[in-house]
Parts: sequence; structure tokens; C-alpha cells
Amino acid sequence: MLYINKKMNCPHCLHTNFKVTDKRSSPNGIRRRRECLKCKKRFTTYEKIEKKEFYVIKKDNRREKFDRNKLEKGIEKAFEKRPVSQEKIQKMINEIEEQIRKGGKKEIKSSLIGEMIMKKIKKLDKVAYIRFASVYRDFQDVQEFKREIKSL
Repeated sequence: MLYINKKMNCPHCLHTNFKVTDKRSSPNGIRRRRECLKCKKRFTTYEKIEKKEFYVIKKDNRREKFDRNKLEKGIEKAFEKRPVSQEKIQKMINEIEEQIRKGGKKEIKSSLIGEMIMKKIKKLDKVAYIRFASVYRDFQDVQEFKREIKSL
């Protein structure tokens, strides 16, 4: 199948004509393997279904649009240098986002999201859990770390 697309260019030569050599469903949407008709190099594109926006109510009652990148950044920071695969982390992030969206609410409190994240992280890695909890719960001293570790 030949595609001529004015919005997308070959990442190698910037040409706009290419063909799809493979198409598959992936957890993140649709994955297409493409071949440029000019330079013959291949590249992969992903298509995501546009999802309805919702808002997060912060601790100080501010509202802000849900941002998956912020969710990913916080979780990935907790798992930094831990022996947990990126696939497992992404699967967990997808599950959290899906769980929030299934709730069907236009607004959700950040505290509910935080608790969801903590439950999921706790199942995967205890050290990552303590890291996340220390930031999320704003630990002020060593005693708070000790209490949290004892609760594990």
C-alpha cells in the first residue's frame, strides 16, 4: 500500500512517499513498519487513539489536565537503576491510565492517582516503592522511612 503524506516525512531523507510493509496492534495503538520509496530505508510509526481529556485535582485544589508524561516521569524515577524491565513499567503505567479512564470521571484527585501508583509499584519492587512513597508522602526524617519500611 502506497502512502503520500504531507504531514509525515521519512526520518532519513525527508521524502513523503512510502509504503507500509507491516501493520500490527500494540498496547499503545497501531504499529506500522514503513519503507521509504526514495531511500528504501525502513522506519516504524505508532498511531494512538485520541482519548478524552480529564483533569487532576491537586492537593491545593488547582486543576490541571492529566499528563501521561508526568505520570511516566515520576514512576520511572522511582525505578531508576532497579532490576525491573521497561516493559513491566510501561505495562503498569498503561494499567493505571486505563483504570483512571474506566472510572469515567472528568476530574480525579491526585491523591487517588498516587495511591493507585503506590499499590502497583509495591507489587513490582519494594525499593522503588520506598523511593516513590518518600516523595509522594513528603518524608521529613529517617523515622518516616523506618515506619514505611516496617509496614512492608
